Amino acid sequence: MVRIILSGCNGKMGRVITGCVANRADCRIVAGFDINTERHADFPVYANPSNCQVEADVIIDFSHPSALDGVLSCAYQHKLPTVIATTGLFDEQVEEINKLSKLLPIFYSGNMSIGISLLTELVKKAAAVLGGEFDIEILEKHHNQKIDAPSGTALMLADAVSEGLEYQPQYVFDRHSVRKKRAKAEIGISSIRGGTIVGEHEVIFAGHDEVITISHTALSKEIFAVGAINAALFLTTCKPGLYNMKDLVRQA
Repeated sequence: MVRIILSGCNGKMGRVITGCVANRADCRIVAGFDINTERHADFPVYANPSNCQVEADVIIDFSHPSALDGVLSCAYQHKLPTVIATTGLFDEQVEEINKLSKLLPIFYSGNMSIGISLLTELVKKAAAVLGGEFDIEILEKHHNQKIDAPSGTALMLADAVSEGLEYQPQYVFDRHSVRKKRAKAEIGISSIRGGTIVGEHEVIFAGHDEVITISHTALSKEIFAVGAINAALFLTTCKPGLYNMKDLVRQA
């Protein structure tokens, strides 16, 4: 039985993860971190991770970038493998994740869906085949409560496209202030926020007289919760290092 500490336990994703774990026999949540310490399940909730002394096997962080420092400090102090599923992190925070991965198993991904993992491989291959002749655009849509834009997944897809190209592209997020033709080396990244859209991502390859679109639609938050839980169980068997969805899919 894998014992999980859940950071962001009272947030929307935290509630979904809690529900998913309750239906599983291979893991349980033993403590939570959240600025809202109200208890909605049978485990203690701490506003400050440093106050948690509950024995556990792994941490899942699905919270807010402002909470990351406390989560990483707790992971380091208790030598706990950690799944980082929070998006919108600063470059300095990503660097701290990389540093800690030299000491502990760390799983970090901009999206916890296996489908998105496959999508990244597909767009990388498409970029290698089409990139020289096709313009590339990425469109992402999320609900109106999402804080960061563009999404971590959109940036992850842009990085995958970049790996397939023979040139170094420029990410362009805002065109309205620039009145000029689209540069060939651009990857345009656009965001839409509205309603209760769980998550939609499209990578568009626009060529002469033809357009190829590769897309993924999330119909519920549960796919991300299941991915995070599976990543946590996987991480408890790993040596120190930085892991992502590719590693999880590879061992499946």
